[in-house]
Amino acid sequence: MKFDLYRLVRENVRGLKPYSSARDEYTSDGSEMVFIDANESPYSNGINRYPDPQQRQLKTLLAKSSSLAPANILLGNGSDEVLDLIFRAFCEPHKDNVITMPPTYGMYKVLAGINAIENREVLLTEIFELDVDRILESVNSKTKVIFLCSPNNPTGNSFSVKHVEYLLNNFQGLLVVDEAYIDFATQGSWLNKLGQFPNLMVTRTFSKAYGMAGLRLGVCYASENIITILNRIKPPYNINELTQRKAFQMIQNTALVEEQITEILAERDRMVGQLAKISYVKEIYPTDANFILVKVDDADKRYQEILELGVVVRNRSTQPLCYNTLRFTIGTPEENETLLKVLNSL
Repeated sequence: MKFDLYRLVRENVRGLKPYSSARDEYTSDGSEMVFIDANESPYSNGINRYPDPQQRQLKTLLAKSSSLAPANILLGNGSDEVLDLIFRAFCEPHKDNVITMPPTYGMYKVLAGINAIENREVLLTEIFELDVDRILESVNSKTKVIFLCSPNNPTGNSFSVKHVEYLLNNFQGLLVVDEAYIDFATQGSWLNKLGQFPNLMVTRTFSKAYGMAGLRLGVCYASENIITILNRIKPPYNINELTQRKAFQMIQNTALVEEQITEILAERDRMVGQLAKISYVKEIYPTDANFILVKVDDADKRYQEILELGVVVRNRSTQPLCYNTLRFTIGTPEENETLLKVLNSL
């Protein structure tokens, strides 16, 4: 069956004409122009003008690095805004549903609730892999999106390429692969297969490997048709001027980013070895991310003990299949050494 994107779009969005801002209507750099069109302050302080609503300079840079076109890219105020736009464009409140695979990133469920969309949960297997048969059994005519986080949070593992491709080939809705942690993984990105699967969307964040969590910048890569639909409903100036400038500067500094990723990966390997020596650590799960999920004897007790000694970690014991687990983010060598000293003192 041929993939029909417009069948998935909410009826009110299909004919929606997006808001056209002043800066949408005039796209030149305007260096020699007088701007009296947008009711801005005329007094220059570097941020008195509205930012580019389409973030053209930043998208051009990202397109070049991903071998895609700017038309394949949507930027959001963090990846959470990108995910929310997907719900708002394709999922009809009180009618449609999405599928998620716990344990996974909690915002999928939160956004489903905010948008009044049924969230059908299909647990991962005991080895934190996709149960593709059960996922497809959960699909009905109102299933619009499947959300996958790969590498997954909080488990850290990447999902089988074969399993994801099976879903893409057998699901007529959208499949979103959240690659927030892809820079730390050995498995290749799904960006390379966007042209092969018209129902594939890839989301990323600049909060992890690029060290820009404070800027709040997320990105969605998809077909031009999908991005066009999302652009209809995005706020006109969702990425502020300072974020655009700083992100453009930092994304170009690939040498620094690669150096930091290399150090994080080396520290991750070192931490796995050191954690294995601690008596109350019962299992260390394989990870392709910048964190390690660890099963301990009593997670609630250990979490409180660690916190009282000045280190904040994440207790994931409330998540399905994650009983008595703690999640440790890989920090600097000094931070990791502090954590080890605390863990060994308990």
